[in-house]
Amino acid sequence: MCGLVGIFDTRGPGEIPRQLLHDMNEAQFHRGPDEGGLHVEPGVGLGHRRLSIIDLSSGQQPMFNEDDSVVVVFNGEIYNFATTAEELKSLGHRFHTHSDTEVIVHAWEEWGVDCLKHFRGMFAFAVWDRNKKTLFLARDRLGIKPLHYGLMPDGRFIFGSELKTLYKYPGLDRDIDPLAVEEYFAYGYIPEPRTIYKSLHKLEPGHFMLLRQGEAVPEPRQYWDVPFGPVSVGDEQAAGEALMERLRDATDLRLVSEVPLGAFLSGGVDSSAIVAMMAGLMKEPVNTCSISFSDPRFNETEFAQQVADRYQTNHFVGNVDTDDFDLVDKLAFFYDEPYADSSAIPTYRVCQLAKQKVTVVLSGDGGDENLAGYRRYRWHMYEARMRGMIPGMLRQPLFGGLGRIYPKADWAPKVLRAKTTFQALARDNVAGYFHSVSLLSDEMRARLFSDRFKSELQGYQAVEVMRRHARNAPDHPLSQVQYLDMKTYLVGDILTKVDRASMAHALEVRVPLLDHKLVEWMSGLSPELKLRGREGKYIFKKALEPYLPNDVLYRHKMGFAVPLASWFRGPLKARLRESVLGDTLADTGLFDRKYLQHLVDAHQSGVRDYSAPLWSLLMFESFQRQIANA
Repeated sequence: MCGLVGIFDTRGPGEIPRQLLHDMNEAQFHRGPDEGGLHVEPGVGLGHRRLSIIDLSSGQQPMFNEDDSVVVVFNGEIYNFATTAEELKSLGHRFHTHSDTEVIVHAWEEWGVDCLKHFRGMFAFAVWDRNKKTLFLARDRLGIKPLHYGLMPDGRFIFGSELKTLYKYPGLDRDIDPLAVEEYFAYGYIPEPRTIYKSLHKLEPGHFMLLRQGEAVPEPRQYWDVPFGPVSVGDEQAAGEALMERLRDATDLRLVSEVPLGAFLSGGVDSSAIVAMMAGLMKEPVNTCSISFSDPRFNETEFAQQVADRYQTNHFVGNVDTDDFDLVDKLAFFYDEPYADSSAIPTYRVCQLAKQKVTVVLSGDGGDENLAGYRRYRWHMYEARMRGMIPGMLRQPLFGGLGRIYPKADWAPKVLRAKTTFQALARDNVAGYFHSVSLLSDEMRARLFSDRFKSELQGYQAVEVMRRHARNAPDHPLSQVQYLDMKTYLVGDILTKVDRASMAHALEVRVPLLDHKLVEWMSGLSPELKLRGREGKYIFKKALEPYLPNDVLYRHKMGFAVPLASWFRGPLKARLRESVLGDTLADTGLFDRKYLQHLVDAHQSGVRDYSAPLWSLLMFESFQRQIANA
C-alpha cells in the first residue's frame, strides 16, 4: 500500500514549494517506507510514498505516460490490471512496466473519467493531464482507500491519503467544525465527507473530482452506488453455490503479490470463509494471524485454531493482555482526528503481528454489512414491524412516554433494556436505527454540550447524515439499514480503522468481500436470504457448511472488544479523571462541566456503565491535546 499527496494551484501555473511538498509526503512515511518520489511543475506538485507489492523493480511513482504529459500518484491495487493492460495495448498504448499504476495513466488517456468503470480494486489516485490542464482525483467504490482534500485561502488545492499530510500546510485554518463534533459524539467517528476541521474534507466513496486551472473547484461527483437491484439466483442451493463461486473469484484476484501474503483469522465466519477460499486456491499453506485475549470473554482463538487445523495453515497467535492500553495516546496520531472505536487497539496489534510474517493480508471485513450479520439488524426488523402495526400518531406519544419513564438498565440483558427500545419505536425507521447505533443518544448529547456550543449547532443533529443517505436507499427496512451502514459505519469506522492500523505497520490489507462486483450481486439477494428469523448471514452460513465447522458458523458473535468498563474503574481510573475533567476539554468550551463530572463519577462508582461515552471523550481530549493544540 502507499500514500499520496498533492498541491494544485487553481489560479494557474504558479510556483509549488518543493520543500513543502516533501514535508507533506514525509508525514506519511509509514504508509510507504520502501521508496518516495516527487514531481513538481508550474501549478502542480505530486508526492508519493511506496510500499512495494507488485512490479518491485519498476513500479516507482509518480508515474508518467510516453511523452510525460500525464502523471499519476496512486494508493491501492487494481486487481484486473493485467487484462485491462492487454485491452489498452490492443488499442495502441505502449507499456514500460508491469505495474497496475501504469494502467491508470493509459486508461485515463483512452477513456477519461470512464476509466473508473474499467477498474476492479481498491484505490485513491490523482492524475495530472498537462495537455488538458486537468487534475483528476478518484476514490474506490466502497471507500477502502482514503483521500482528503481542502481549498486553501491562497487558491491552492491540497490533498493527501491522511489528514496529517495536510496539517503540514502553513496557515491551515484549524477552526473546528461544530457539526463534526456533534456527529463524532453520535457515531464515534466523523462520517464522510466531513472532517474535524471546516477547511478539510474527505472524498466520499464512489466519487471523483475534476479540477482545471483557472476554474472554481467543483463539487465531487458520484460514479457508483450500491445498486440493491434484484438478481436471479434460482433456489436456495443455487444461490449458495453462486455466492461461493463469486467469493472464490474475488479472493483469487487478491492473491497476486510479489511479497509474502497471508490472512487475518479471527475465528469468525467472514475471516474463516476467506481462509477457506485461499486454502483451495493456493499451492502452499496459508499464513494466518490471530490475536488472543487474556480475558476469556473476548477470546476466539479456539475457533480460529479449528479453522487453522482444518486447512493446515501456518498459524501465528499474538496475545493482547487485559491491560494493553499503552496505545491510548498513540491513537490520535494514527487517526488524525477524533476516533472512538476502542477495537482500534487489538486491530493495531494484529497488524503488528501480521507484519512480522507477511506484507499483504486478506481480511473478512464487509461481510456483516453485505449479508446482514449484525445483531442490531434483527432488532431493527422487529422494531420496523412494530412501527408498521401502530399508526405514528399513536406510536409516538405512547412509546415516547414509555421511553421517558422507563428506567435505564444497562446492566440487564438486552431484552429487558426496554427504555432504548421504547425510544426507538417512537421514531421513524431511519431515526430509530440512528438511535440504536448512537454512541451518545440525543438526550445525552444535549446534556454533554455547553449552552454556547449548542447555539453554534443551531439545532443541527447528527441523524441528518443518515437522512441524507436514506434518500437514495432501497425501501425494504433491512436493505435500507444495510445501505446506511455501508455509507457510514463501514467506511467511517471499519475501513478507516483497518487502513490506519495496517498502514502504521506498512501492511497492505485486501478485502474480498468488498469486491464491487460481489457487492453488487449480494446487494440484490432477497433480504430473506440474508436474515432469516434470528439467523443473520443465513445464505452465507448455509453455503459455508461444507467448508467450516458448525462451531464457527453458528456460535455467538464476539467481535474485537476491549474491557473499557474495568479499565476506567481500575488502571485507567486516574488517567480518565484527569483527561475528562482537566483543562484541555474545559478550555474548548464545548462541554458542560457538571455532566462530565456525572459521567465519570457514575461510572467509577459502578452505578452506570458509561465506558463508551467516556472513551469518546478520552479520545477527543487526546486529539485536542496532541493535534489541535500542536
